[in-house]
Amino acid sequence: MKVFRGLPNAASRAPCALAIGNFDGVHLGHRALLADLRAAATRLNIEAAVMSFEPHPRAFFAQMMGDLSKAPSRIANLRDNLSALDQAGVDRVIVEHFNAHFAARSPEEFIQQILVEGMHVKLVMVGDDFRFGAKRAGDIHTLIEAGQRYGFEVQTINTVMRDDKRISSSAVRAALAAGDFAHASELLGRPYQISGHVTHGQKLGRTLGFPTLNLRIAHHKPAVMGIFVVQVHGLGDQALPGVASMGVRPTVDDSGRVLLETHVLDQQVDAYGKIIHVEFLHKLRDEEKYVDLTTLTAAIHRDAEQARSYFQQRHGSATDRI
Repeated sequence: MKVFRGLPNAASRAPCALAIGNFDGVHLGHRALLADLRAAATRLNIEAAVMSFEPHPRAFFAQMMGDLSKAPSRIANLRDNLSALDQAGVDRVIVEHFNAHFAARSPEEFIQQILVEGMHVKLVMVGDDFRFGAKRAGDIHTLIEAGQRYGFEVQTINTVMRDDKRISSSAVRAALAAGDFAHASELLGRPYQISGHVTHGQKLGRTLGFPTLNLRIAHHKPAVMGIFVVQVHGLGDQALPGVASMGVRPTVDDSGRVLLETHVLDQQVDAYGKIIHVEFLHKLRDEEKYVDLTTLTAAIHRDAEQARSYFQQRHGSATDRI
């Protein structure tokens, strides 16, 4: 799968069937659309392409308005979204930088400059509630009319339902915020996890007796925050049991940077520079600010013991590999 930051150059603008959306989390609703996209691209003998946006348009407008509370939390990082798109059979992904210039394009400019000239689309596939262009002035009817003028097909996919409820990124976010990882997995069609390269940190966890595997989180509002029971994939044939903190580490850091720190239970691992996948199993508590490192260390001890108990109940041994 080819990934482009912005529109492909002229040499790479092969005709394509294009799906447009944010695709945060690539849940079962997205995957239904992508399956239709793959089938349409095969029928037309062209590439299957996806256009997504960074940052999320709603996050951009929330920042413009000075009210970040209106920004959606992020289910997945770009790496994980791209991996899921690749697994869905997408040939090409265009990650458009969503900024004021992009947002100011009229629906007609978006169609002509982006879809026709920039992408050479032969088919456009979107959700039934798709809106585009400045002030969200364009809709599916605008797109269909343009397709008749410029010679591309337009297809929509109806909402995918489960138990009479719409499968959506909002539903996944709600499940994750509630710590309901079983329901989130049902909506995603796979366990919820976050991947990335393990980076060096301040080594504070090591001095406290709890060395951690650190993943940097690029966005400031992840869909999960707090302390969790997890298992780590990518460091051997089996997943490793662990306890993880997703947050801003208020006791030891005032930068506001979000970090995912994972302590593997009862094992020493060498993971620096490796790509790991942290799968979330159970939420223990919210992140807290402690008065000193002694109090913080005691809280980490309690978290680790609760994680061991969780694995013991599920698998019979706290230190067995899963």
